[in-house]
Amino acid sequence: MGDASMVGLMGRVTGTVGPGLVGEVIVRVRGGAEHFLAHPADGTSRLAPGTVVMVVEHLPPRTVYVTAAYGG
Repeated sequence: MGDASMVGLMGRVTGTVGPGLVGEVIVRVRGGAEHFLAHPADGTSRLAPGTVVMVVEHLPPRTVYVTAAYGG
């Protein structure tokens, strides 16, 4: 089961997240900023570097599923 304390945290894409890709995001957590491997939560979105995202699921130790934080 995922770590619920990560769910809802905001981050920024640093390596393209998309279907068939293992992307990367940086998330402010535990008093600092950490990098996580990232996948699109819906399995189909492509999120470019710089996109602000929200963590919707965390698979310890370093994998997250994310969605764009806002549509604009």
